[in-house]
Amino acid sequence: MNAEQNELITRIGPGTPCGMLMRHYWQPVALLDEFDAQLDPAMALRPVKAVRILGQDLVLFKDTSGQFGLLDRDCPHRGADLSFGRRESTEQGGGLRCPFHGWKFAVDGRCLETPAEPLALKMCDRVRQRSYPLMEKSGVLFGWFGPETGAGSIPPPFPAFDCFAAPATHTFAFKGLWKCNWLQAFEVGIDPAHPSFLHVFFNDESLEDMAGNAAGRQFRANSAGSVDGERWPMTRIMREFNQPEISFEAMPYGLRLTALRKMNAQLTHVRVTNAIFPHTFVIPLSETMTITQMHVPVDDTHTYWYSIFTSFAAPVDKTAMRNQRLRANPMPNYLPVSGRHNQWGFNAQEQQTSTFLGMGEDDINVHDQWACESMGAIANRTREHLGTSDKVIIANRRMLVKAIETVQKGGTPPGMADAALVPGMTGPDTVDGIAAADGWDAFWRDTAAAKRAGAPWAAPSATPHTASANPSEPLTNIANA
Repeated sequence: MNAEQNELITRIGPGTPCGMLMRHYWQPVALLDEFDAQLDPAMALRPVKAVRILGQDLVLFKDTSGQFGLLDRDCPHRGADLSFGRRESTEQGGGLRCPFHGWKFAVDGRCLETPAEPLALKMCDRVRQRSYPLMEKSGVLFGWFGPETGAGSIPPPFPAFDCFAAPATHTFAFKGLWKCNWLQAFEVGIDPAHPSFLHVFFNDESLEDMAGNAAGRQFRANSAGSVDGERWPMTRIMREFNQPEISFEAMPYGLRLTALRKMNAQLTHVRVTNAIFPHTFVIPLSETMTITQMHVPVDDTHTYWYSIFTSFAAPVDKTAMRNQRLRANPMPNYLPVSGRHNQWGFNAQEQQTSTFLGMGEDDINVHDQWACESMGAIANRTREHLGTSDKVIIANRRMLVKAIETVQKGGTPPGMADAALVPGMTGPDTVDGIAAADGWDAFWRDTAAAKRAGAPWAAPSATPHTASANPSEPLTNIANA
């Protein structure tokens, strides 16, 4: 890949080609937890937050009626920062008032008052602050940043993915900040080969043995199926079988990914995950829980990841899950405790005795954080040497470049931005299990169907056979240019 191509697929600010593409999709902007006064007492007095997304500075606030508003942060009078605005009480008429000259705005951007101006001028009739549509799904507030009027100004509907379809009792949302470009964060997540190295543990244990300390330790969980009657944890499979056969299938939302690890002549480990265009993956956490993780660009060099955990069995314990994760990414900004400043917690002795990386056993998110951030703020892809294990990375980059070109020509980009495709988007199904070598395809589909059938809320999800992309396709064009 040359430098110009790398710039094309990483820069997301206003007016950039990739930024124009991103603005066709709903983007996470905050957790509802961030406005919970029991979690952040400051919210009881003033539920107002500065937000930066896609290189834009915004203010997110909740008015006295409980409605959220997402506005451009610069006051349309003379550009003062509205995130320092006065959130007016019901008695004061509600809204957010700029402290500079008292201009006040409603959650929809209407100018309510310009108190220093004569009423006869009717300034409020001529002024409106840009506001952005908001939607709450599974504890996450999503914003949409497409054009305000004209063609393409109507946001697409949300798909009935499991993470959005499950009731609040069966989902939990969290987030954290990484100091790197969005694309390298996403590419780590959709790489099926890296768990056999980055997340290798030299000793095994099951989630049941962790006494409530399972945050970020999903590769401890047992895979579905068994070997000679013995349940194998994912850690052992990743450690002992590190050369997966990787394939992918085109789906309405993006790509379905399959990684097969041949264990012996009779058994194969199969792991099915999903890449939802442009920056979301869905993976199994255990036999009854999935993780849907989105990588929203804050700007070119910072990324918030948002994870929605979806249970297909019992209700989730939100308090326990939140408390576990807040140790690594504390409120109010969810900034990571580990990072370049402390070498991500690296321990040379641990690297020799317990983990392949040497950055802790309690939270594999730190492993991914290191992989992403150590590449630099924006990875220099001109120095890459891609191999066959990178075929998903290559396929996704090609899809990204094609989508950017589509938007530049005035077309509709793929996946969730295409309202016509959204009704057909469900699931997507995942599995992590041990199957008969000659029956792995039927195994994973049956296992996914059984998980769904056992859920108290889930509807059947079709898992049609789709022709796999050709694994021998040349690694050319955007990949190796």
